[in-house]
Amino acid sequence: MIGIKCKTSIIIIFIMIVNICTYSFSDDLNEGQLVIKAFVSKQKDVLASIPVVNAHAAIVMDSNSGRILYSKNAEQRKYIASTTKIMTAIVTLENGNLDDIVTISKRAASIKGSSINLKEGEKLKLKELLYGLMLNSGNDAAIAIAEHIGGDVETFVDMMNKKAKELNLVNTSFKTPHGLDREGHYSTALELAQMAKYALSKPEFASICKTISKSITGRSLYNTNEMLGFYPGADGVKTGYTGQAGRCLVCSATRDGWRLISVVLGCPTRTIRAESSRKILDYSFKNYKLRTLKRVDDEFKRVPVIKGKEKFVAITSSDEIKYPLTDEEFNNLKRVEEIPDSIEAPISEGVNIGNISFSLNGKLIAQSELKTKHEVLRKGFLDYMCEMLKDWLLYMNPSMDSQSGS
Repeated sequence: MIGIKCKTSIIIIFIMIVNICTYSFSDDLNEGQLVIKAFVSKQKDVLASIPVVNAHAAIVMDSNSGRILYSKNAEQRKYIASTTKIMTAIVTLENGNLDDIVTISKRAASIKGSSINLKEGEKLKLKELLYGLMLNSGNDAAIAIAEHIGGDVETFVDMMNKKAKELNLVNTSFKTPHGLDREGHYSTALELAQMAKYALSKPEFASICKTISKSITGRSLYNTNEMLGFYPGADGVKTGYTGQAGRCLVCSATRDGWRLISVVLGCPTRTIRAESSRKILDYSFKNYKLRTLKRVDDEFKRVPVIKGKEKFVAITSSDEIKYPLTDEEFNNLKRVEEIPDSIEAPISEGVNIGNISFSLNGKLIAQSELKTKHEVLRKGFLDYMCEMLKDWLLYMNPSMDSQSGS
């Protein structure tokens, strides 16, 4: 009887070990390991219906206007794992010299989790550490960067939180530069998307986060972002994983000059986070189009000028408005131009004279100032004398008017 129980226990333990090994090898626990191909899409046709994804929170944002195209629990505070390193990179780029030489400390070399295997006393350029941070998700790189930029890790974290406040990220709080689980360290899918939107406006960040592989001093780096190279247009941004955060991914994808940012938090596996990202990006690209509502230098109207040497002044725009809309939304879009019936000279070039606005279902979605396209001088005494002389000549010889118009 005892022998049967022992055999049963051994079998149960063996099954548990097999399951653990299967999970570990199918979805690596270390985000810093090389991704072979965790994402394969066989689905060609995308349904127009809102996708259901296996993520605790998710979002898709237009990187230009900030419009939300898909959302699930997007404003709930979550653990965010190594997606934290987006802010680490922002603070680094805004406060550091990428050519600086950084000496690796014992604290940096001994940090747990994903790493680029930095050794105490080793010297690397700050730019190399930034690649190690964003590609291999190196926690050791994060500590080394923080110590170099802030003087110590704690000061650097203060800088991260200060930047979050500047960006109006009210549901974001940092306790570390790497993102390992810590009480009070959190953000939301919405604010991670906003963070990525800001970061991607920096050319150096955009270049680094889309790099698939990179050789730096003493090592070769490989990006942990499984979307790169497999999802059409994927060009960033950052993966993350901890026990409490689950699998996280902030992704950027650009098609025909239109960039979308997606975030998925709390996915159970690497494959599911990639598939979830694919679903919500496909949905957004299929159902929305980036519409050009106003082009630079569009001429809207010619406004009469009172007491001007010219009778009219052209009204134009100085910027461009692009906004993602469905076909139905585009057809229901309301455009309003607020331009005066006339304006008195003198008029300078580039003077704000009105505005144009676009609204959808009663909600303002975009607006812009309208400006004068050119200068119009005010009439002087001689101008009035010339007009009087011209009018008198026409009165004396009406045929001159018909001749001038021929």
